[in-house]
Amino acid sequence: MELKQYYSIIVRRKWIIIITTVAVTLLAVIFTYLTTPQYQSSTTLRVATVENISYTQILMNTYAQIVKSSTVKTKLKEELQITGSPIIRVELIPDTELMVITAEAQDPEEAQAIAAKAASLLAEQSRDIYSGSGQTTAEILSQQVGEAESELDRARSEYEDLLANSPEDKVALDASEQSISLKERTLATLLDQYERARTNEALIANSVSIVEPANLPVTPSKPNKTLNIVLGALVGLLGGIVLAFLVDNLDTRMYSVDQIESVTMLPTMGTIPASKNEKLTIARLNDGSYPQVEAFRRLRTNLVSLERNQDDNVVMITSAQRGEGKSTISANLAVALSQSGRTVVVVDCDMRLPALHKIFDLPNKRGLTSILTKDISLEEAVLHSVYPRLTVLTSGPLPPNPTELLGSFQMVELVEKLRQEYDYVLLDTPALLSVADAAVVTPIANTVVWVISQGQTRRSDVEAVRRQLLNVGVKSIDVVINRSSLDNDYAAYGQEQEFYRN
Repeated sequence: MELKQYYSIIVRRKWIIIITTVAVTLLAVIFTYLTTPQYQSSTTLRVATVENISYTQILMNTYAQIVKSSTVKTKLKEELQITGSPIIRVELIPDTELMVITAEAQDPEEAQAIAAKAASLLAEQSRDIYSGSGQTTAEILSQQVGEAESELDRARSEYEDLLANSPEDKVALDASEQSISLKERTLATLLDQYERARTNEALIANSVSIVEPANLPVTPSKPNKTLNIVLGALVGLLGGIVLAFLVDNLDTRMYSVDQIESVTMLPTMGTIPASKNEKLTIARLNDGSYPQVEAFRRLRTNLVSLERNQDDNVVMITSAQRGEGKSTISANLAVALSQSGRTVVVVDCDMRLPALHKIFDLPNKRGLTSILTKDISLEEAVLHSVYPRLTVLTSGPLPPNPTELLGSFQMVELVEKLRQEYDYVLLDTPALLSVADAAVVTPIANTVVWVISQGQTRRSDVEAVRRQLLNVGVKSIDVVINRSSLDNDYAAYGQEQEFYRN
């Protein structure tokens, strides 16, 4: 599908897109303004560790799960006396020892209280984790230091006794000195280990510290009115475009000349621009300022220029269904031909829903049916229009058997007689798919002008008409597209004329 076709679908289905966009945007506005505002409060904590990076990550994930645990939430509900389960989120900032606790509530002060209390409970939990009922490393080392000091004191006391009582016993004195030296080294080692253990345990017990206290939110975090409305409009626009293409894909009506030519497998002999008003009238051929006037002149030129025998002057104008504009095109084509100096008779073969007498403002008390039933002659039935060289044969009174009359030998004789008297004989027949009347007239005509209303005629109808016309062996089929878009070729001809229907 070409870009031009995409654009034409969007233009054609613009109201679907507009209505969908407006509807979804309104729903977004309603949802946004009916939603209860939510406030968020955040506090930032630092988790200090003395281990490696992997352990730090494990520890921080552990703390994050503790904050979101049901135990902490239950304590929050009890201590803050709030209803419902607190909404808490934890974010670990990569490559740092920082974690952010965010609480959400309908009241800004409640959100602040939840965030602050959650941080406090986490700090308490961290201390409880590292302060169990058993002895810590520092406590054990403290006992060992005390024992080492006692042993060192005893060793020094023994050395002093030996020095006072047995100063000549060099061996005993040397042994006592070595024992003191060993015990001093042991005590120094234990003191060093004790200090490090005590420092580490102090850090671990106070590893969670508050870097930024919980803030009091001023504006609600949800809903984001601007964002919601913009997203609603975008979703509505995209949804409208998708819906427009879906509807167009399901719609079997043909909206372009290319579509019509593809389905009919026939070239287009003429296109008649659409008019704002749907009235049965004649385009003002004396005034060249209307695009429809120029369209009928082109149609006349194309019809006349076709290479036909001199007697191939009987043209049948029909359509697939009612309301595609065949009668108006029949009348305007007849006027255009007469304006070119040719004698023309236009015959209203639509006995059930006649329209030509209305277009030309003529009586319909007698006409085609009167001739076929032999009530009057052709000369008595034909009516002269206000246009020179243009004669109109109205349908006449509605007979009980229109199909039989149109398919009778009298109809063949009548058309043959008209062929001899006029340069062109235009037969305005009923729609082919409505009744069988048009089908019985088809063999009489040399050319069938098939009127297809752009944007109205359906693909299935066109396919059915094409099969029907090919089955009866029509000599020539010419397609005329009615109510086509006003393109640049006609734009220069100014304001459009009011005409058509039927």
